[in-house]
Amino acid sequence: MSTIATTPASATPGAASGSSDGRRPTARSRERFNWPATLVLLVCSLAVLVPLLVTINMSLKSDAQAVEGEAFALPAPLTFQAFVDAWQLTNFPRALAVSGFVTLLAVAGEIVISSLAAYAIVRNWDRRLFRWSFFYLLAAMFIPFPVVALPQVQLTGIIHLDTPLGVAILHIVFALAFNTMLFTAFLRAIPISLEESMRVDGATTWQVYWRLIFPLLGPMAATVGIFAFLGSWNDFMMPSLIISDPTLQTLPVLQNMFQTQFNNSYNIAFASYLMAMAPAIIVYLLAQRWVISGLTQGAVK
Repeated sequence: MSTIATTPASATPGAASGSSDGRRPTARSRERFNWPATLVLLVCSLAVLVPLLVTINMSLKSDAQAVEGEAFALPAPLTFQAFVDAWQLTNFPRALAVSGFVTLLAVAGEIVISSLAAYAIVRNWDRRLFRWSFFYLLAAMFIPFPVVALPQVQLTGIIHLDTPLGVAILHIVFALAFNTMLFTAFLRAIPISLEESMRVDGATTWQVYWRLIFPLLGPMAATVGIFAFLGSWNDFMMPSLIISDPTLQTLPVLQNMFQTQFNNSYNIAFASYLMAMAPAIIVYLLAQRWVISGLTQGAVK
């Protein structure tokens, strides 16, 4: 007498997996949507985008419509005459060249000088002179520029540095403390064994720095460069106090005319602001990924 083997109901694939539908819950399905963080990011995004949209909107209006002061009213008619007027009133090509000269010199000087100072401090930390030099630089971070503004104006006038070159040098000097701190944190994460292998092959200190250390400082150098670019390009106080020749002023200082002489020409003022803002926005968008990577790599050893 033969028996017929039957398969129990519990032997189904769904039962074997421990779920009624045969699927296990994944980590993605267990994630919850973070509404508070999303709302905070949304508010922060609006705080940046709304003024930018107002600037673009006002710059495209005619003189008659701009006087009305309605920031959110669409341009009617759409005109680019405000950009032409702003270009002529500020002598934009010359002001752009002056601002570009100050900014590029400040960026290059801050990256090179601060990285050299940080390299000397980190590799000679056991020596008291270098260690106390680092503490001295940290203490200098707590001295704001307005406190020493008057002596700086007098000194630059005496040594004939009341020019855009003098402004670039002051930008490098005043940013030395903060930039050196950033480079120091990054350099501590670079193993010294890499340098020792080059020195065994006969490399000098300068060769080690330029061929090994400086290329490894790429992410942090980009971070310092972004901060230096934004600080120099948008600086108003230092050029207005240091530069004695009005024809060699930077863009932020020249745009101050729209606060007094042309206080009713809102469209021209916003057009000028937009033209001065464009290079900084472009540079930041192209290099924004380096900012976070440089800071995080410098913070983790």
